[in-house]
Amino acid sequence: MSFITDPIYVLTILCLMVILAVYVSKTTVGKKLGAALLVILFTAIIANLNLIPSASNSIPLYSGIFKYLAPIAIFYLLLKVNISTIKQAGLPMIGLFLIGSLATSLGILIAWTAFSPADVFGEDARVIAGMLTGTYTGGSVNFNAIALEYGFQEKGALYAGVIAVDNVVTTLWIMVTLAMPVFLNRLWKGRTSSQLTSYVQVSKDGQKDPDNEYIDLHGLMWLLFLGVGAYFISEIIKQWIPQIPSILTISTLGILLAQTKFVANLKGSHNLGLYLVYIFLAVIGACCELAAVIELKDLGITLILFTGTAVLLHGIIITLLGGLLYRDWEMVAIVSQANIGGGTTAITLAESFDRKELALPAILVGSLGSALGTYIGFLVIYLL
Repeated sequence: MSFITDPIYVLTILCLMVILAVYVSKTTVGKKLGAALLVILFTAIIANLNLIPSASNSIPLYSGIFKYLAPIAIFYLLLKVNISTIKQAGLPMIGLFLIGSLATSLGILIAWTAFSPADVFGEDARVIAGMLTGTYTGGSVNFNAIALEYGFQEKGALYAGVIAVDNVVTTLWIMVTLAMPVFLNRLWKGRTSSQLTSYVQVSKDGQKDPDNEYIDLHGLMWLLFLGVGAYFISEIIKQWIPQIPSILTISTLGILLAQTKFVANLKGSHNLGLYLVYIFLAVIGACCELAAVIELKDLGITLILFTGTAVLLHGIIITLLGGLLYRDWEMVAIVSQANIGGGTTAITLAESFDRKELALPAILVGSLGSALGTYIGFLVIYLL
């Protein structure tokens, strides 16, 4: 086995990219980009230089990080959430998410008219449009549900090509939404919900509680137990009740435990969760494989134009309507990411923007997207 695909080597590089991103984020230029965006950029570069595996030669380590680490990271980030802030942030996000879902559908329909993908892909074009609508409403679950219904996964190269384009566009949109609030605040001064109750515990002298910054052996042993245990319980419940997404179960467990004094006093849950999120983002960067899109040639160009235009139109519509209704650009960016990337990347944005009150709503609207995405995808196929 080549060392390039050796999981220990790859994990070492992913950890190194996180270290590099955190250090660079402390520089003058790096502060403007943030560690989350930097870790995606750095890992995407080395993956496209074939220094680590990318999407087309993905290794089990990547699947394991998506399957295990990402949900447990979310669990840790939710262990300090203040429920009172969720009540204030939830309804606006749900409304904005529904607007974003409508914007996705409109973006697909407009892009269909602009680029006529049916001229290139024939009858497959309708299915592709439905798959993309589904995934940009609620995630890959909807993408695969529609693909399976039409047997699209059997179209080897084309199916792989659509996945490659989806990975590239999704990764680019994470970068866009991370930068969106700073850019939009310069064009159209936004309002913020920072007056909501703060998530961060504050000591008497006004400084951040060190319990929320450092981890000790007591905290580490309990956090590892709770994280793995919560994941196990969420999987058991999913086996009993398949209709309940496991990410929703583990999030609920995190919120419930956060209300107990013992768990609230555990040190290090925030930093541990944040580190695991950075590892998750590093894998997202590795899956941004430009070569796979280039190899499709004309088909790839049509796919990237169609998909990119649809997502861009989604962004324009949700930005305009979100600006008119709320003008909280961080919330708009988080909701847009919940549409395009799903709840996991949406909570990453909430963390990057230090909007802890939006963490659980991000998960909830992501789950709402998973529930609606397949239906909306089939509706688009019907309309086309």
